[in-house]
Amino acid sequence: MSTRNWQAIIFDFDGVVVESGDIKTQAFADLYRSHGETITSAVVEYHRAHGGMSRYQKFRYFQQHLLGKPPLTVEEEQELDQQFSKRVVESVIASQAVPGADEFIRQQASLIPLFVASGTPETELITIVTRRGLAPYFVEVRGSPTSKQTLIADILSAHSLTPERVLMIGDALIDYQSADLNGVSFLGRVRAGDDNPFPPQVETVVDLNSLLT
Repeated sequence: MSTRNWQAIIFDFDGVVVESGDIKTQAFADLYRSHGETITSAVVEYHRAHGGMSRYQKFRYFQQHLLGKPPLTVEEEQELDQQFSKRVVESVIASQAVPGADEFIRQQASLIPLFVASGTPETELITIVTRRGLAPYFVEVRGSPTSKQTLIADILSAHSLTPERVLMIGDALIDYQSADLNGVSFLGRVRAGDDNPFPPQVETVVDLNSLLT
């Protein structure tokens, strides 16, 4: 896919900019392991099937549908969030970049505005992007609790972008769905050996090396 004619590019983060998917999967497993292997396996399966979804939505689902407990209180949700963050932030900062991602971001940032729209909590995401030295390349870094569909809509509106001239690069079905609902073009990243979650018409790449010019 040529990237010459885009007005802007919106990146998901985990699995598109950094190889952090397995880190998040392990964190969810560790967080729920005390509930037994059946629950842990169900947590991992749900997490993998709903890539790109906010962790808060997953916490609420696990609480009510897997554990059969009353809805999480604000305090309980904050505690889960803090435990999860402790498990992932430093590991994500230190994780490998998706091949070609850093180079592609630097290359494109000199030509067009770049954005991040991620399911990671926004304050945590900004810390990670900054610590990895990528903050100067992005006009905005946006994350949860705002939904991905709304994040994309907000970026389009705030920067007067034409949806069909904007590309989103994501690795989860929710990325594609959110882009599609906003009229934004989409490119899927599917790591070699992983299942392709996208409809047949979606163009995919195994990494971002193929986008370098």
